[in-house]
Amino acid sequence: MSIADQIFINTCRDIIDNGISDEGLPVRPVWQDGTPAHTIKKFCIVNRYDLSKEFPIVTLRRTPFKSAIDELLWIWQKKSNNVHELNSHIWDSWADESGSIGKAYGYQLGIKHKYKEGEFDQVDRVLFDLKHNPQSRRILTSIYNFADLNEMHLYPCAYSMTFNVTGNRLNAILNQRSQDTLTANNWNVVQYAVLVHMMAQVSGLEVGEFVHVISDAHIYDRHVPIVEEILQNPQYPAPVFKMNKDIKNFYDFTVDDFDLENYCFTKLDKKIEVAI
Repeated sequence: MSIADQIFINTCRDIIDNGISDEGLPVRPVWQDGTPAHTIKKFCIVNRYDLSKEFPIVTLRRTPFKSAIDELLWIWQKKSNNVHELNSHIWDSWADESGSIGKAYGYQLGIKHKYKEGEFDQVDRVLFDLKHNPQSRRILTSIYNFADLNEMHLYPCAYSMTFNVTGNRLNAILNQRSQDTLTANNWNVVQYAVLVHMMAQVSGLEVGEFVHVISDAHIYDRHVPIVEEILQNPQYPAPVFKMNKDIKNFYDFTVDDFDLENYCFTKLDKKIEVAI
């Protein structure tokens, strides 16, 4: 079985079996019909993935690998906040008539800051330090900019990445304030596992451990039966992750430079409604 499958099962079981419901409490999210979208939640779930052993994509259901990477590149490479530059429609509910999601996500990563070594945005600062100062304990990004929150159409969920080089291995921690576990858990894991692979390759490092810290890990009320069904699905071995080894510049990667070999999964025949 895939290690990612077992971690996903453990996470979901912990939420459903040991979590706390907010039924009856005032909540912000609603379903498309206007009904309040309640959840069962667990505080501070921490999952660890050793990327040197296998790529952490679940087989219990399909995670859209290429679409996840496309969104990652939209944020980290294009540093965009406009959905017209994205090839999927997952952000459409938060975009205005021009396609903008406000001063959020890629916009924050692209803001330049002055340092003694020069002027960098957050992504370029990470790339610089991984090459020139890999033993630094200050290699991180944060897009939770309080000064701009009122101009963001959605507050950042996955808001901080911390990179740490141990020996020749690149490790990373993703901090996430909130996560819709059914729709987004493995999507985010896949994205940031790919990011660690990208950062490691262009920095001459090997991949190490990816740690995912979720403050509010929740399953929505209408998702619980779907999750219970998914957890009973067959499990398959993890696929083999492939990345173009010729790429040495972070900004040269495209979606076509990534692939999975032997990705087996169980098809989900139910539509997953997203709370907004």
